[in-house]
Amino acid sequence: MEAKQRPSRVVEVRARLLDLVERLPVGSALPGERSLAAQWSVARMTLRRAVDELVLDGLLERRHGSGTYVAQPKVSRPLGLLSFSADLRRRGFATRSRVVELRHLRATVQVARQLRIPVGDDVVRLTRVRLVDGIPMCVEALSIPGQLVPGLREEDLSGSWYELLRRRYGIEVLTGSLTVEPVLPDPCDAELLDIPTDQPCLLSTVITYDRRGRIIEQGTSLARGDRYRLAVELHPQFGPTHQVRRGA
Repeated sequence: MEAKQRPSRVVEVRARLLDLVERLPVGSALPGERSLAAQWSVARMTLRRAVDELVLDGLLERRHGSGTYVAQPKVSRPLGLLSFSADLRRRGFATRSRVVELRHLRATVQVARQLRIPVGDDVVRLTRVRLVDGIPMCVEALSIPGQLVPGLREEDLSGSWYELLRRRYGIEVLTGSLTVEPVLPDPCDAELLDIPTDQPCLLSTVITYDRRGRIIEQGTSLARGDRYRLAVELHPQFGPTHQVRRGA
């Protein structure tokens, strides 16, 4: 009978770190590496590797010149046409929005092409900061054909955008396209998100359509990478079935 293989020292230390993290409040400082390594009788390099793994997992964060701290849990959202507010409220988060800009513009050639409307048509430009449990999480910037949302006011925009479209304007967002890429924020967005300009972010670019094929919105969402992650479910894609010819 084969002897059961013992887990590596890094795995053991990681498990002890996880137990420690679960018992500490968010924002608490971990004991210094030298102290923990001596307490657990492990090499500092082993401890550092285990800490590195938890930093990558978003459970710990290093602050330059200060130490290692228990990180605020990341908000995980599935990719798809889901209401930001409704999805997070359903999971126990408190959400709200702060409107930065709501104004009417005339469609330029580029915007008209993006929204498939005539040049010069009315376009609503909407920018909001979305907050989760009081923390700025992302900056949304949307362009919407003005004829679709007459009478839109700033006070209408504290909750779910998709719910507002459905309830007031009878617009059901049916489908869309989305791309996501890592970027660094510009100074304006960094200030809105209360992060430094060297903090990595996730930039999502979206176009949505209703049942009639009209473009409802075109815009971006810039989410802070230290507090936000996107999740996607994977399903197998099967190609065409190949028939096997049998010999006579």
